[in-house]
Amino acid sequence: MRNKAYPFYEIAPRIKSIADMLKIKAEQTPDDVAFRFRKGRSGIAEKTYAEVYAEAKKSAQWIDKNYGKGNHIAIIGENSYEWLMAFFGTLCSGNVAVPIDKELPADEIEWLLQKADVSKVFISKTYSDLVENAKNVKVMTLKELQTAYEEEDGEFTLYEPEENNETGTIFFTSGTSGRSKGVILSHGNIVSEINEASAMFDPEGKSTLVVLPFHHTFGLNVATLMAYNYGVSIFLNKSLKRVKEDINEAKPDVMMLVPLFIEAFYKRLKDGIEKSRQKAKVEKGVKVSQAFLKLGIDRRRIMFKPIIDMFGGNLKYIISGGAPLNAFYVKEFRKFGIEILNGYGTTECSPCVAINRNYFKKDGSVGQVIQGTETKISDEGEVLFKGTVIMQGYYNDPENTDEAIKDGWYSTGDLGYVDKDGFLFLTGRKKNLIILSNGENISPEELENDIQIDPGVCEVLVYDKDSKIIAEIFPEEEFMGNKEYFDALIEKVNEGRPVYKQIASLKLRDEEFIKNASKKIVRYKNIPQ
Repeated sequence: MRNKAYPFYEIAPRIKSIADMLKIKAEQTPDDVAFRFRKGRSGIAEKTYAEVYAEAKKSAQWIDKNYGKGNHIAIIGENSYEWLMAFFGTLCSGNVAVPIDKELPADEIEWLLQKADVSKVFISKTYSDLVENAKNVKVMTLKELQTAYEEEDGEFTLYEPEENNETGTIFFTSGTSGRSKGVILSHGNIVSEINEASAMFDPEGKSTLVVLPFHHTFGLNVATLMAYNYGVSIFLNKSLKRVKEDINEAKPDVMMLVPLFIEAFYKRLKDGIEKSRQKAKVEKGVKVSQAFLKLGIDRRRIMFKPIIDMFGGNLKYIISGGAPLNAFYVKEFRKFGIEILNGYGTTECSPCVAINRNYFKKDGSVGQVIQGTETKISDEGEVLFKGTVIMQGYYNDPENTDEAIKDGWYSTGDLGYVDKDGFLFLTGRKKNLIILSNGENISPEELENDIQIDPGVCEVLVYDKDSKIIAEIFPEEEFMGNKEYFDALIEKVNEGRPVYKQIASLKLRDEEFIKNASKKIVRYKNIPQ
């Protein structure tokens, strides 16, 4: 149960590119299962590392033959093996992958395609209607791509970038302006993320379950690509409705999650204990196990096997990222032998830039910064980073790039400090960006602007409370107290937006918001604590 500094793990060999990773794993462990996923109503398909490499070569060969190099290719759809083959084929044929959220409305997706200069789209058939009106793009379903590349002979050399700073992907992230920005991650950024983050953590197992969406850097670069580099078997969850079934099927040793999932798992755990009428027994067991721990004996996973079995029977580690996690959950899961390791990152950092380690961690901290990255705290207390995982900039957006990166230092917008052991602690946000527990970033100004234009609204403030978006409105005089009117307004504002961008609750005021001398609403003085 040691908790002190120790050497970084050695991941050998260190990969030089995604193509290199695919080749190395196929040579090292050709017959080991790389991916598992549901096929049909009840079937489970498996792909070995050798098979993944062979299919990636065919996918890249077809894309190279039909599209050439240098294209910006969007990939849209639910998590699937076909999605990953489109991604591997795109990068390994010398093209740029642009993952896009399938939950966005069609007009926003069309805007993102134009913003990123996308000329080709690979999309799940389920969501193909989202791009049916998109202009100047060639659309192909993921299944059509898979059928097409199966005809290739696979005699193709995967593309290797000549420079580390060559663009590999463009991920979109929300900004305070209300419009998404395209984060340019180079091949070198992605490779550095995989190499350096892998050196911080040992999965100590052979299986993981991926539930986070691939259009998130945490879901793709960390939960999937880093896991692939470890050599574990990756079960792909295609629908959140089947998470419970997939956990029992995958029996994961480790999972990468955002707090929303951890909170839901905890509720499931507590409900299970309550329904079994074992609360008193569990509480007594916790006291006994803690006494054993003080003697250097860990019997938690034996004593609480029924609880571990609720999560597949093998779960030992959860890597938490994407949003702040209350230390309460870390301590609660630890009682039963499941360790939650809090990490930190942003899309602009590829994304993981800090993490608590298996045997060196501090509750309340987001961990130690990965190798190859420097940390600095500005005079205002803002956390700054410089290193090999920092983005190349925002696509076609020099103004925002220059604002975010100064003299090589990326400004996170987060306030924090680093302790004597190199652990990073966050204390708040510099900007107003709302970060929900599911990891989604939302600009309150985007929603406020849409509400403010209504004639019944005098002033509005949007904020989050307990991971729910609240709209607080001070109406014009003739609309005072007219909740029915404003309920209809909120319904209209929510229409067409993804669930995570929708307002969950409305609050009407009978007095103005507190403002500063320039008549701007002072957020921290108006948002309930």
